[in-house]
Parts: sequence; C-alpha cells; structure tokens
Amino acid sequence: MEPTAAFAQLQLNFVDQMQWRYEVIRPLVLFADRTVQQRAQETATHPDTVRTLQRRFHRQGMLGLIPAHLKVTARGRAARVPDAIRQEIDRLKALYAGFHSRELARILFFTFVYPIHHNTVKRLWHQSPITALQPPAQGEYRAYADRAYARLQIVRLYYQGWDKVSLSRFLRISRPTVDRWIARFEAEHFAGLIDRQRGPQWPRKVWFPVMVAVYHLQKRHPDAGEFRIWSLLARPEISVRTVGRIMVLNKQVYEDIPHVRRRGPKLLPQPHPYKARRPHEFWFIDGRMMDFALEGVRWWSLIVLDGYSRTMLAGMVAPAEASWSALMVLYTACLHYGTPEALISDSGGAFTSTAFEAVLARLQIRHETIESTKGESYLNWMETHFNIQRRLYDYQFSLTTTPAAFEQAHQAFMATYNTTAHQGLLHDGFDPPIPLQVLGEAKGHMALLTSSEYEATQIARGDRCGRRSPAITPAGMA
Repeated sequence: MEPTAAFAQLQLNFVDQMQWRYEVIRPLVLFADRTVQQRAQETATHPDTVRTLQRRFHRQGMLGLIPAHLKVTARGRAARVPDAIRQEIDRLKALYAGFHSRELARILFFTFVYPIHHNTVKRLWHQSPITALQPPAQGEYRAYADRAYARLQIVRLYYQGWDKVSLSRFLRISRPTVDRWIARFEAEHFAGLIDRQRGPQWPRKVWFPVMVAVYHLQKRHPDAGEFRIWSLLARPEISVRTVGRIMVLNKQVYEDIPHVRRRGPKLLPQPHPYKARRPHEFWFIDGRMMDFALEGVRWWSLIVLDGYSRTMLAGMVAPAEASWSALMVLYTACLHYGTPEALISDSGGAFTSTAFEAVLARLQIRHETIESTKGESYLNWMETHFNIQRRLYDYQFSLTTTPAAFEQAHQAFMATYNTTAHQGLLHDGFDPPIPLQVLGEAKGHMALLTSSEYEATQIARGDRCGRRSPAITPAGMA
C-alpha cells in the first residue's frame, strides 16, 4: 500500500490532534528511512510543519506535540482534610454564624496546629450540613455567675483566634468591654480580671478632726481661699485641693460661717410681661453707641423691633441718640407697617422728651418705659438684640470710614438679620423661624404722622445734626 493511502487510512481512527501529529513524524523519529520532504508529501502537510513537530518532539517528547491553546499543569495530590477539622468547623458553625474564613483558619491552627488555607475553610464551611443558629443563652457574658471566670472566657477565646468583633457579638457585650478585659489581662494577668473596689484605692487622709479644724479657720478667716487655709492648717500631707473640698462641704453644713451666700428657693420662670401674642402688639425701640468713631464722633444705631416676629422694622444711624432720630426711626416704621398698640423703650431723654411723647399720644400708642438701672434691661428686647448686632456685624461696621458707608452696612445688617433664622422663633414653634416670614403682610393701625409733623422732625434733625445724614430705610426694603 502506498504511504499516502496508508496515512489517509490511519486518519480515520484518530481521536485527538496529538495522535495526528505523532503519526506525521513517527517514521522520521523511529526509522529515519525518508526525508522531511517525502513525509510532507505523504501526509499532505507543509514541510515546515513537519520540521517544527520533529524539533519539538526531540526537545520535549510527547509534551511538545500538545496544541498551543492547551495548558499543561502538574496535578498535585489533593490533601485530605482530617475529620477532626471538619467536626470542629461543624461545631463552630453551630455555635456562631458570624465567623469569616481567615478567622476560622486562625482558630483551627491554634486548636490543632494544622495550617489550612482560608479558601479551603470557606469551602468546608459551605459544605457543612450544620445550620448556623443564633448565639445560645449560655454564651452570654452575663449568664456566668462568676464574673472573673466570664472575663477569663473572653481572654481565652481571644487567644484561641477569635476576633474581638466576634467576641462582642457572641457574648453580647460591647467592644470597649472586650478591649478593657484583654488589656487588663495583658497588664496584670489574672489579677486584672478580679473586681476592684470602687472609689479611692488607698486609705483616706482626711478625718473629722481635720474637717473641724478647717471649719474653725473658716470662721476666723471667712474670706480666705483654699491655699491660705491650707497654709494656716499646716498639714503638708493634705493637699490644697482636699482643703478646698472640705471648705465647700463646711459651707453647706455649717450656717455660722460669715460671708457665705445662701441660695434661696429657686423661683419658677415667669412669662415675659411684654410677650406679644400677635403682630404689632409690642414694639421695642432703643439705641446703641458704637464701639468705633467716624471723624472723631462715636455714632449711634437706632432700631425698632416688632415683639411678635422679632423683625427689625426700621433703623438708622445718627451722631447722637436724640428725639429727632428716634422720631425718624418711628416714622419710617409706622409709614410701612402702621402703628403698634404699645411701644417699650428705656428712660433715656430721646424717648421721654415732650416731642416724642406728643407724637405717641397723637398716634394713640401706649408708651411704657423701663429703668435699666433697676435691672429691667431684659424687658426691652431691642436692648438684648443689640448683642446679635455686636457679634454679627460690628467688624463690618468698623471697616466703614464715612457715615454713608456706615448707613449702608447698617441696612445690610438688618436685611441679613430679618432673612435668617432666629433662635427665639424656633423655640416658639415657628416654621420657618425667619422674622420677615413670620411677620408676613401683617399691619398695625394705619394712623400716621402728618406732613407738617414729618417736616418738623426733618427740620429738627437738620438743626441738631448740623450735617446731612444718610436717609433711613425700612427693614427688608433696603
């Protein structure tokens, strides 16, 4: 039979590519009775392919005939996991379901001194037929009657490879508790797991005779401080701070120590007498001298405040707190919001002058004055609201160099105040707690100054000021 026909007949029985490749080069490597060209013609294969297969066979043997897309790896012998490891994984899974694979591998190593890869542990965990349950009641830290033994269990499980998070969840205690008992064991060994007596760990140095001696010194020197009493006591083993605590205790126990303020019963908070229940029920007016000077003059800020919405209705700056400036601010507020039922001010001359009182009587506004020298400053809400101005905008005011710039900054302050949240409105339950939105479109009585009265205030303003001041603007309209 011709070699070509014989090779064609053999191809019918090949089952993989390696068989075909070996049969191509078999006569060349076994018999050497023909050339590469002849074998290429017999097998209908390119001569370069025959040479390549022959060369690879000489170098690698049968491995050289494996196709390039197949990867040859040495198959190692699969190690069989001991039954004890599998049983321990089943036990741990039934005990607690929150282990991760690396933690389990560490626990198994500490228990059996058997190194195992965490991926193997993960596979065995999922193959285990045991159903993971919640921690049993006996696993709780508080279930142990002996607290020292319970703390020892924390330490023991930690050194067996348990994570602190797993200990916290399994024993149902906080993570800081786990950290504390492990740290105390590492620092003090088993003694750190025993309950300690609360309070000082040493005998107290102070006893009743010392307290009596300090009491008599306090009676003779009621204004002396703790260091002076300590020096008079001449007891260096007692600290100055201890003497101070004894002095405080003596003042609470003994009533015959001079110059000790006795606190009376705490009074119940009373409602503010000028707490408005509707818009424009109470207006507050006041002036504040600024902490800086313009051209050698410390200017004033005058503002009218609505007691219900805490809105600054109008304001201006002036070189003095005079009746003309107070009337200008009041006129601007009344022009845009009507008149209030009552106006609260202090007893300053600008607000108690004949002209100011006449205008209030003409507008039928009830005027109530307070006396700051008698501790009534808190009654004027505008006086307390000047603290907001001081903290929020005094720095901006101090940067101005002309009255016009000062007035512009003053109007910017009122616009900022009226359009931002107010803590008092928040406590009163307004939503949103923004003054202008709480006030809304509410108006007071619409009786206004006559044109002749307004001109009189302008003339008085020009005569007393001696210069042209910036025009005032109602709040929210700057």
